[in-house]
Amino acid sequence: MKPAPLYPGRVAVLPPQLFGSVAYYALMARYGAAYVDNELRYDKRFKSVHRFDIASTRGRISMTVPVSRPEGATLWCDVKVSAHGRWWETMPDTLVTAYGRSPFFEFYIDRLMPVFSEPTGQSITELCDMADSIVRSTLGICSRTQEAPADDCADSFLRKCFEEYAPSSQYWQVRGQELGFIPGLSILDLLFNLGPEAAIFLTKN
Repeated sequence: MKPAPLYPGRVAVLPPQLFGSVAYYALMARYGAAYVDNELRYDKRFKSVHRFDIASTRGRISMTVPVSRPEGATLWCDVKVSAHGRWWETMPDTLVTAYGRSPFFEFYIDRLMPVFSEPTGQSITELCDMADSIVRSTLGICSRTQEAPADDCADSFLRKCFEEYAPSSQYWQVRGQELGFIPGLSILDLLFNLGPEAAIFLTKN
């Protein structure tokens, strides 16, 4: 049975993330609900909105969904996904190379494939929302609210480094024997390696 959240009556306010890190979802799992603020001001330095890290055959690599650079000040929800590089074709191949031997890759990859579709004008936050919905459904962790919570019941993590909320213990990784444990990876790494135990791992530390 999955442990209950530590803060069932509070809402975590989080930035959008594409297949966010293990630490991002460990923080989310502590709360009864989460609100993702898609109306944050666009900042090109905030790469994790459209980039996530995985462990491939030679170590950590970054997977990036290209975006169309906006003109002038804008919000992340106004930034469009680009078709440059046909990323929706190359990313699944990279995931197969990286995790094809992991215990739960074949179990989860099909439900993730809608994220890897040719873009049709959607924003990057819409893509993040799709990925997040699949991940949370798979993990069985907190419900997401569409309304900004009142200040007295919300905890904001918009400007925080999520790695400080990472579980303190390591987990088994398919290439751990050759590469050692690699921290700070996407939640996909945890799902493909631990499967149903991923949700328990997020909350046990």
